[in-house]
Amino acid sequence: MTDPSASPTSPTPRLSIIGPGLVAAATGVGAGDLVATLVAGSQYGYALLWAAVVGTVIKVALAEGVGRWTLASGRTMFDGWSSLPGRIGGGGRLNWATAYFAVYVVVWGFVYGAAAMSASALPLAALFPAVDLKVFAIGSGLVGLGLTWFGGYRVFETVMAGLVAVMFVTVVGLAVVVAPDIPRLLTGLWPTLPEGALFYTLGLIGGVGGTITMAAYGYWLRAKGWRGAGWIRVMRIDNRIAYGMTGLFVVAMLIVGAELLHAGSVALASGDRGLLDLGQVLEARFGRAVATAFLVGFWAASFSSLIGVWNGVSLMFADFWAHMRGRPEDDGIGADGGPAFKAYALWLTFPPMALLFMDRPVALIIAYGALGSLFMPFLAGTLIWLLNSGRVEPEWRNGWVSNALLTAAAGLFCVLAGRELIGLF
Repeated sequence: MTDPSASPTSPTPRLSIIGPGLVAAATGVGAGDLVATLVAGSQYGYALLWAAVVGTVIKVALAEGVGRWTLASGRTMFDGWSSLPGRIGGGGRLNWATAYFAVYVVVWGFVYGAAAMSASALPLAALFPAVDLKVFAIGSGLVGLGLTWFGGYRVFETVMAGLVAVMFVTVVGLAVVVAPDIPRLLTGLWPTLPEGALFYTLGLIGGVGGTITMAAYGYWLRAKGWRGAGWIRVMRIDNRIAYGMTGLFVVAMLIVGAELLHAGSVALASGDRGLLDLGQVLEARFGRAVATAFLVGFWAASFSSLIGVWNGVSLMFADFWAHMRGRPEDDGIGADGGPAFKAYALWLTFPPMALLFMDRPVALIIAYGALGSLFMPFLAGTLIWLLNSGRVEPEWRNGWVSNALLTAAAGLFCVLAGRELIGLF
């Protein structure tokens, strides 16, 4: 068996230990991302296929930057943010970057917890309509908490791999069932911009697979035991394969939207419930078995995002808490993160359950939307800063390709954040 703590020496063991990238990619692709891609296919056919491909490339660059920073510097992502200038209160432990993260992780986690539990419950409620959706939502949160609290990284990674396998069989299998028009599909690789689709296209490029869990990738590398610059080449293989699979999911959903919905002018409900509409369309067209298989895939996509956030963002919070207490940068931030890790998992689980029983407060939703829209430009911008600095050895600093891709990502996400903030306020 390959020892993950030792630097790899040949390509063979590298391919046998792929894992953290798959975890990050699966966490980033939730039900909402599948809906966005599905709607793109239903509205524009294959015209925006190129945008989905560009979005995948950008996510590869962002995740590679996070992984390269973690392995080349030997420091966590939060430790990198805390090294940036702009200290608050003179000699305080917070600067502008860590203060933003502190507010973000509390507000975002509270609202996301409810959203993730609801998204995981929707397909289960469709499969078992006699059971109230709130029961499935609360159950999903508790199962996620249990896996996070007791499972450890190895169990977590195994469960995620199983969920990805379910997603692959159902989502890609569905694309095969609807029989794509391959020549027409290939025409979508040529960049075109349908009338009135500018911001929709930018959202498709930036939205799929892009969440705070991209920053958690480095923590999962460490939990796996990959440490030091000797693992960078392995990390790149891991990252490209994982986000290549994400791209495959995106293309599959675009095919379904183009072939099943675009031709029939079928409209979907907004948000995750659009996937329930698709389940009804599939049942009418192909029968109950296909619709059921799709709902299982819908659940796998939602639940993988839930447990990925419960684990990955809890690790980030544990790192934040360790820094605030003045402890060494790597004191206990491993596979389970210690008491702070478990405390944040509790925060993601129990307080958000209150939102399942009431209309979510408007002010909280505005804060959540504002903070969330700013995270991806924050991540891209700080990666450019850190990976062009003396914090990493010259060999592992950004080249022109990495700088170009990260700059493009930062610009794209700034535009999307601006549009989101205008819409909120």
